[in-house]
Amino acid sequence: MALLSVIRRWHFREGMPIREIERRTGLSRNTIRKYLRSDTVDPKFRVPVRPSKLDAFAQKLSDWLRVEAGKSRKQRRTAKQMHADLVVLGYDGSYERVAAFVRAWKGDRQREQQASGRGTFVPLVFGPGEAFQFDWSEDWAILGGERTKLQVAHTKLSHSRAFIVRAYPLQTHEMLFDAMTQAFRVLGGVPRRGIFDNMKTAVDRIGSGKARQVNARFAAMASHYLFEPEFCNPASGWEKGQIEKNVQDARRRLWQPLPNFANLDGLNAWLEERCIAQWGQIVHGVVPGSVADAHAGEVASLMALGRPFDGFVEQTKRVTPTCLVHFDRNRYSVPASFANRLVSLRIYPERILVVAEGQILCEHARIIDRSHHQPGRTVYDWRHYLAVIQRKPGALRNGAPFLDLPEAFRRLQGLLLKRPGGDREMVEILALVLHHDEQAVLCAVEVALEAGVPTKTHILNLLHRLVDGKETAVSLIDAPQALTLRQEPKANVARYDMLRGKDVRHAS
Repeated sequence: MALLSVIRRWHFREGMPIREIERRTGLSRNTIRKYLRSDTVDPKFRVPVRPSKLDAFAQKLSDWLRVEAGKSRKQRRTAKQMHADLVVLGYDGSYERVAAFVRAWKGDRQREQQASGRGTFVPLVFGPGEAFQFDWSEDWAILGGERTKLQVAHTKLSHSRAFIVRAYPLQTHEMLFDAMTQAFRVLGGVPRRGIFDNMKTAVDRIGSGKARQVNARFAAMASHYLFEPEFCNPASGWEKGQIEKNVQDARRRLWQPLPNFANLDGLNAWLEERCIAQWGQIVHGVVPGSVADAHAGEVASLMALGRPFDGFVEQTKRVTPTCLVHFDRNRYSVPASFANRLVSLRIYPERILVVAEGQILCEHARIIDRSHHQPGRTVYDWRHYLAVIQRKPGALRNGAPFLDLPEAFRRLQGLLLKRPGGDREMVEILALVLHHDEQAVLCAVEVALEAGVPTKTHILNLLHRLVDGKETAVSLIDAPQALTLRQEPKANVARYDMLRGKDVRHAS
């Protein structure tokens, strides 16, 4: 192109003859005349159409590419694999020709999609209180000094574009239910529709078109909050483009640099404050004012939250002979009366309830440990094993559940186990917590230890005084010195001989 510009400048501007241009450039005079007569500024060279060995297989290869485009990325055949399949069918050409055909086919398909279909979109407008959008993302934060991967729930009102971000360790049903409850609390109410993708915590099976088999617990949550769930088409993130954009913006606004907090509760409190503060800093773009101004006008169109949804996931477990239930690689203790029986676990984001026969048996703080190179943990409650050690008091000495007894009980145990029968006496003292307040029993034990009388009888006496409201400290008696024996009686055994006489009448 630069040479063509020089030729045109020499001839039309400087009047240089064609023969001189031929001598300087080495081009033929016919070529120079063609360029000058056609008034060409940008030369284009036509590639002649030549027959190829691939022509007979072009339709077959196009059909293969069309089928492969509908598969997931990991299941598609490569160009080398299709070349090998063509060789089996009789193709004797080179792989480079097949690769060039594949590149051209993909380029034409991409241009076609950008011109119409999936490459073309319609702007969406939502009314106040009409809909919200929800999505998950993976982000990182420093919790307790350790870099931790988190599952982050994003919820955004489609009209006012007010958003809330909340972090969780897992992307499970109970985490989703809690995220919904916290989002509606912060946003000030519940819209009429919710727009989701086809996440496994909501959709069990994807049918044709918009048909979905919705998870039973998710449907119960939507029925409780009275919003209509709506699911996007597979791999169609633009159908909830606001929340997809919010995920990208949140990484810049909230997660860079990495937040540093002692625990997850501190991080979520900070995220809530930052999101609400950013509402007033972000211009809405469609309605006048900021996102906070639009949200203030939308709150009146939202349904009041009301009673929060009891967002647990229930599983049936059998209690082991060691009074433990297993969940998520960890073990939690259960009262001994339910050993070898079926119980229900109600799983919340931060706790686990054990339920049987219509009543709550116990509650444990949930352990979530994502490091699979370490063994699971066991959480004991020594009170659950009191019925066992009453029959087997010897198990108290090395029982794993009793390694974390309160300090007063540990000191008392160290004294009693040195005596014969001390293990049974210690078991009877521990069993007092089944019928009395544990703090009252601990107080009685501490008073007995201070008094130097660590016995069951004394502890029971002190406990009854505490329960009855009497003072546990016994005041010393100050005996006066005047109480002394001044006249000693005389010993006269002859009086007993008189009783043996015959003349004495006895009562009959």
